[in-house]
Amino acid sequence: MSVLEVVAEGVSIEKLRAHEMEEARSLQQALVPAEALRGEGFQFASQFRPAQSVGGDFLDYFVLSDGTVGYFLGDVVGKGLPAALYAALSVGTLRGIHKTGQLPVRVMELLNRRLRMRHAPGRFCSVQYGVLDPATRMLRYVNAGLPFPLHLSKKGCRALEGGGIPAGMFADTAYATQAVQLQRGDAVLFFTDGLSEAHSPDGQEFGRVQIQSLCAQLRESTGEQILEAVFAALKELVGDLPQHDDIAVAVMKVF
Repeated sequence: MSVLEVVAEGVSIEKLRAHEMEEARSLQQALVPAEALRGEGFQFASQFRPAQSVGGDFLDYFVLSDGTVGYFLGDVVGKGLPAALYAALSVGTLRGIHKTGQLPVRVMELLNRRLRMRHAPGRFCSVQYGVLDPATRMLRYVNAGLPFPLHLSKKGCRALEGGGIPAGMFADTAYATQAVQLQRGDAVLFFTDGLSEAHSPDGQEFGRVQIQSLCAQLRESTGEQILEAVFAALKELVGDLPQHDDIAVAVMKVF
């Protein structure tokens, strides 16, 4: 519909834009999991909260053809519609790669190479991609610029360190696979920096240390309960302050 047609039909440009953004929001919501994923020995649960109608964070989890479970989580530089479009490109590229059954490090290398081929000036994304083997509870993942995942175990909650350069920044970036042996009942919390950098009206950040302290008490909880506790603590800190960045959080639980 052209601007002249909009005016002729008595529809304001503001209403048209609002409608278009609502359509974009619905499409982006279709790119993230609608519900938890459960299988023999594992569970994934998640929440996605864009700061605006659409945002630059993304996540997904899925069962691969060999019975392992893959996941990815990402954060595109920027906010709003431009970031959402680049996030859609990143998600489409990742989905095309992971279906081939490539190892996490190979997936990240291919993602970086293909984003460079479709280079958008000033755009790149921090990404984690990993694969869980439910039979052995071994998790292998690559972290390219996102906050360290948190491992909830009988020993408490520790950060799974190891990172790399965000995808789409430089050609031929090398990545390293991290591996962690999980035990029955363990959980792993993955999140974008919109969670850890959220702050109170007086500037106090939620922060990884506070999230880690909270999660140390939550090992016996389900994935949904862990998410509920994290977002309840976040709400208590920020109050009615508007959300300043997109937030994507996922919890993996093994049994």
